[in-house]
Amino acid sequence: MITIVGVGHVFDLSDKMRKIIEDRSPDLVCLELDERRYRALLSGSRERRGLPIMYVILSRFQQRVAEWYGTKVGNEILSAIRIAREKEIPIELIDMDAETVFRNLWKSMSLGERLRLFLSGILGLLGRKSTIKREIDRMRENVDEVIEEIGKSFPSIKRVLIDERNEHMAMRLEELSKDYKNIIAFVGDGHIPGMMDYFKSRNIEVDVIRLRDLECMDLEDP
Repeated sequence: MITIVGVGHVFDLSDKMRKIIEDRSPDLVCLELDERRYRALLSGSRERRGLPIMYVILSRFQQRVAEWYGTKVGNEILSAIRIAREKEIPIELIDMDAETVFRNLWKSMSLGERLRLFLSGILGLLGRKSTIKREIDRMRENVDEVIEEIGKSFPSIKRVLIDERNEHMAMRLEELSKDYKNIIAFVGDGHIPGMMDYFKSRNIEVDVIRLRDLECMDLEDP
């Protein structure tokens, strides 16, 4: 069985993730990471030299938002790593290489998309806390709707940054499921609908826990 858990990279979900791992006792934990991000997360490094400007802007925006919620970017994934190591559960990184993804994205974007994205990034860095938090809360409740809106405003972003990665991660999980019977995968909640489309097309049964359900989870439940 594959269980996909939707997380938010700027929220503290450590206790909920520990409960899921302890309750389900997986024989493999999969993470929405590539090797470079995995090493950076473990070392605490924020080295950005050589990375595409879009990646840098997004990273700084996420750091800003995470601070508002009293955590650090990637803390939920770091928690999964620590829990898996503590319980001696193997870990697999299932995402595409981020640097390659962002470079391909930049090449595929029209000039209009680039300008709109740059402006959105600057506004995100300079915008008011109350306004941005309101948008973040809207995404938590209606992430699927927000993804659709992104597709209309930034079709290249949705295709390269979301759709292609959805398929890649779903294919990796399908391949890993041949060797592991009980897999838990932690991915950004916005990736779940696209990944589920892939699994449905392949008639693969998958259990899903969305971010909104994760946040409401009672830690006292058996």
